[in-house]
Amino acid sequence: MRHIVWDWNGTLLDDLAVVVAAVNDTLATVGRRPITIEEYGAHYTRPVLLFYERLLGRVVDESEWLGFDASFHDSYRRRVETATLATDAVEAVAAAHRSGLSQSLLSMYWHDELVPQVNRFGIGEFLVRVDGLRGTPGDRKQLYLEEHLRAVGHDLSSQIDPGDVLVIGDALDDVAAATALGLNCVLYDGGTHPAEQLAAAGVPVVDSLMEALRAGGAVS
Repeated sequence: MRHIVWDWNGTLLDDLAVVVAAVNDTLATVGRRPITIEEYGAHYTRPVLLFYERLLGRVVDESEWLGFDASFHDSYRRRVETATLATDAVEAVAAAHRSGLSQSLLSMYWHDELVPQVNRFGIGEFLVRVDGLRGTPGDRKQLYLEEHLRAVGHDLSSQIDPGDVLVIGDALDDVAAATALGLNCVLYDGGTHPAEQLAAAGVPVVDSLMEALRAGGAVS
């Protein structure tokens, strides 16, 4: 293993409660009852428009979806300062650094808001690159991961072999993106999906970030 790509929301950042609260604020705008964390996990998918269609049991057109996305992010911004890093996030990125691995971060959260969040927690020094969403809200991760790795290779002045990359995330979209590109992947069970869904993804599933590094062969 040579390089690690970390996910942010729900992986390094423990923000699941904030996310669900923001979803409930959004659902309230159309009179839909609040959901639980368990219901969130059972329905969550990308593209996120499909997630809202699952919750509402109906088609969501583009105009309504854009309103939902704006509502969600407005609520999330008001609440995110209460979120903290995962319990062993700092320990994990420091351990990978000591092992001589390069590390980067790719999130589907807005880039201009992501970078200050990462820097606020003091882990940016361990990362050769931080990329957030610069495209369409709610997109799948695969295209962004491919672009991210090309940029990382440029930053490191060397091409990275897919077999030397470990993606650590908490969502099925992380697995789909990684496997489509021939990358290794470990899922952290941070609550985004039910455990049985994660187990069916075909990659190691762990309950700590240090364990994710070990399961991925990044550290001993």
